[in-house]
Amino acid sequence: MTSRETIALLAVGLPSLTAILVAVAPRRAVQPVALTGLGLAGLAAIVLSIVALADPGQLEVSDWVVIDAAGGLMVGVVGLVALASAIASPAYLDTAPSGLFGATNGPRAYYAALAAFVAVLTAVPLAGNLGAAWLLVEATTAASAILVGLSGKPRALEAGWKYLLLTSLGLGFSLLGIVLLASVTPGGTLELLSWRSLSADVPAGETTLVAFLLVLVGLAAKIGWAPVHNWLPDAHSEAPPPVSALLSAALLPAVLLVAWRVERALEPAVGTDTGRVVLMGFGLLSLAVAVPFLWRPLAWKRLLAYSSLEHMGVIALGVGFATPIALAGVAVHIVGHAVAKALGFYAATPLLGHEPRSAGHAVTGIARTQPALGTTMGLSLGTLAGLPPSPLFLSEILIIAGGFEAGHPWAATGAAALLALGFVGLAHALVETTGGSTRRRERAEAPGLGAVMALSAAASLILLVLAGAAFWLPDTDIVEALVKGLG
Repeated sequence: MTSRETIALLAVGLPSLTAILVAVAPRRAVQPVALTGLGLAGLAAIVLSIVALADPGQLEVSDWVVIDAAGGLMVGVVGLVALASAIASPAYLDTAPSGLFGATNGPRAYYAALAAFVAVLTAVPLAGNLGAAWLLVEATTAASAILVGLSGKPRALEAGWKYLLLTSLGLGFSLLGIVLLASVTPGGTLELLSWRSLSADVPAGETTLVAFLLVLVGLAAKIGWAPVHNWLPDAHSEAPPPVSALLSAALLPAVLLVAWRVERALEPAVGTDTGRVVLMGFGLLSLAVAVPFLWRPLAWKRLLAYSSLEHMGVIALGVGFATPIALAGVAVHIVGHAVAKALGFYAATPLLGHEPRSAGHAVTGIARTQPALGTTMGLSLGTLAGLPPSPLFLSEILIIAGGFEAGHPWAATGAAALLALGFVGLAHALVETTGGSTRRRERAEAPGLGAVMALSAAASLILLVLAGAAFWLPDTDIVEALVKGLG
């Protein structure tokens, strides 16, 4: 076993062990055990990311496990958000209602499900086999659906069921596509569903094309691409804030990585243009559907959820353009979106304490009554809007430039126009949320604000470094490895 495989085993094994220990630990030990295990798991994932990206040309590829530049990047994002969600969880639990499992067992159920979710989510980018990736993506649904409905409120339970049913239905289409791929692959064994085997052994033909479309459309339901995104706003807005952060900042791009690998593996069989045009279509449609919602006054978490639809569309476009400059933009966008979006969801805990109406209504003037909280929300929303010098502003420029370079001016121009419209909507929300008219707050305190401010300081530093990295990344070995993929 190589050092990379050892670290990968730790990154997946530590949260798995944490889930088991939390389930059997004495009640007083539940939170310390959970926070320690999740913290170590997050650090292991970040170390694996650093190791993978420090030498991106070195691949660990087998029939079941793959550690490449794209996987290393995504594992690092999962580890970073998992670590931050662990830090933000105690404040949420201190203010959360008893929920489905009651006040006594609620923290145990929360941390056990959270650790199981992190374990499976960490494994998704490391799956070297389409069949294994499908099973892991389906497993994330089981673990996270419990967390979405954890509060026990009718709207949360409805959101949990909608999330479970719609994403499972989508993954059912993906499973049908996988079965079709297996039927046309010589030998028909699970090992031949590895990424390299799919690229080499799947023959061209109508069956393969249909299978490809089924797999991608099914995964789109989990990624939250329009028009199969209906579960996303409800689930993200009703889940506990640390869970919403993982859903939006880590789960969506991790499943998108699986879709990207499917497209790359089946390029020889379905054609380069076919796969990329499908990705660009999902990207443009997601941007177009998101924009009208971003122009409306929305509750804080719901606004962040529709922003996820927009940003998954941007990433899909970059992957579809597939030029080095576009893929550099994709890498920056994935990390920048994760940091800003997670921070925004963490701010929901003190926001709800400061302004209880924020659970279902748009809020204004937070910076006037709680400057520290308003600053954090402004940092998150300004970054997501692409306000210069946000790294997302730079990544979107790279992706659009990559579209022109790839010979898709119509898609690049359309994306630029839609992003401009999205910017106007989010910029208006930024001004109103932070500096708009104020109202008398029912409660002055903002529980958990200290932890959120610490995370905000860390996020500011990461975003600053990321903005600088956007200038040199296109000419690095990391981007070269992303272009090459597993070939």
